[in-house]
Amino acid sequence: MAVIEIFELKKTDLRNAVVIDGFPSVGLVSSIVANYLVALLKMEYVAVMDSDLFPTVSLIRDSEPLGPARVYARPRLKEGEQQVVVFMTEIQPSAQLLRPLGTAIIDFAIAQRCRLVISAGGLIVERGEDEAEEPDAVGEIAVYGTGSTEAAQELLKEADAEPFLEGVISGTAGVLLNEGKRRQVDVITLLAEARPDVADARAAALILAAIDQMVLHMNLNV
Repeated sequence: MAVIEIFELKKTDLRNAVVIDGFPSVGLVSSIVANYLVALLKMEYVAVMDSDLFPTVSLIRDSEPLGPARVYARPRLKEGEQQVVVFMTEIQPSAQLLRPLGTAIIDFAIAQRCRLVISAGGLIVERGEDEAEEPDAVGEIAVYGTGSTEAAQELLKEADAEPFLEGVISGTAGVLLNEGKRRQVDVITLLAEARPDVADARAAALILAAIDQMVLHMNLNV
């Protein structure tokens, strides 16, 4: 199995933080959610994920070299504000990296004493030919959610999310749910119907609203 290591760049108190999995998903929903939160909350680059199987690239932003997979957190919190940790990347992880990535996120959440892990993703829903040709004409789309523990399922009730009753959740989201169940870590997966051929900002906005309802309480204008 591939080894994923997380190297701390800046000492940050992450106790009771909410962890957001921003690894790429259908419609780039999770990537949009991650980038939006990093910008909105003015988060700082606090740690880097590394593996021998990651591409040998450095992302340069404002003259600063950034690793291919990064961890962000809020640098300063006012009283009552929720600490948030975001895992994000521009790479598409190979199948052999998915399990190690999910396990590394759970290990990190336990070690840092974070309180919750949220994975955001897109959901492909089969539609008829007429609807597929005019996706914007389709009515309201739903957000679906499931949790790894009873506490996570209870928290989901605070969001406008339908229960995900039956189906398959793959990728890092699936690993996080299974590891959360096995190790009794609160993990929530939120899925919104997304178009796989575009960056679906509408689906991301719905998931951001659900995250806000559950943990941020900032009345985001998404």
